[in-house]
Amino acid sequence: MADLVYPPVLAAARLMFRLLDNRIRVEGAEHVPARGGAVIACTHVSYLDFIYCGLGARTSKRLVRFMAKHEIFDHRVAGPLMRGMHHIPVDRAAGQASYEEAVARLRAGEVVGMFPEATISRSFTVKQIKTGAVRMAAAAGVPVVPMALWGTQRLWTKGRPKDLTHRHVPISVLVGEPMTPGPEEDCEVATKDLRARMSALLDHAQATYPEKPASDAERWWLPAHLGGSAPTPEEAAALDRRPGGDD
Repeated sequence: MADLVYPPVLAAARLMFRLLDNRIRVEGAEHVPARGGAVIACTHVSYLDFIYCGLGARTSKRLVRFMAKHEIFDHRVAGPLMRGMHHIPVDRAAGQASYEEAVARLRAGEVVGMFPEATISRSFTVKQIKTGAVRMAAAAGVPVVPMALWGTQRLWTKGRPKDLTHRHVPISVLVGEPMTPGPEEDCEVATKDLRARMSALLDHAQATYPEKPASDAERWWLPAHLGGSAPTPEEAAALDRRPGGDD
């Protein structure tokens, strides 16, 4: 398929990185296969995560086709860009069509990106994840590549005003070793394995992050178990259960 929209969008992203002077650290990018299909399963702490997740695949010169809720494709600005980059719309009420489209893309050798937590994690820990990443990979016979992002929540996350004027924020992109679930493998067991891998990457990203909150007011971007003031996983789940809370 022709990619006429993706290159200028990548150029705009690179300009954003320069303007923000992000201190971007990418580790493990070699785990994204240089050819053939693959699922990238990424943690989700920010509305900007798809940009930085895609960056993790650029060393391998891969373009990631993201699965995203179909409402974004209806937006007058974002919609044409999403369609032009050949991303995959997901209707949560009828997800089979998007699942089949993703499997077809994987079999055709594309890289499909997804956030298996489904929504942004308010607790900045890995929520329970859906089985879709493992099921798609098994159906297409391709690997799942776990990925974790950290620092992106400081720019724009759920329940906080976006701060795209905040310069010099370190951003960590950690890519883990691929796992290849077999068609006969228990997808629930494999999904638990995937979540453990994503959690280990996130723990490492948090432990090696080069900055700490400068004041109590900044402790919001740290998870509670690291002394931050972000909601605990239980508190976050309660917030998500409110009407519109998981949008």
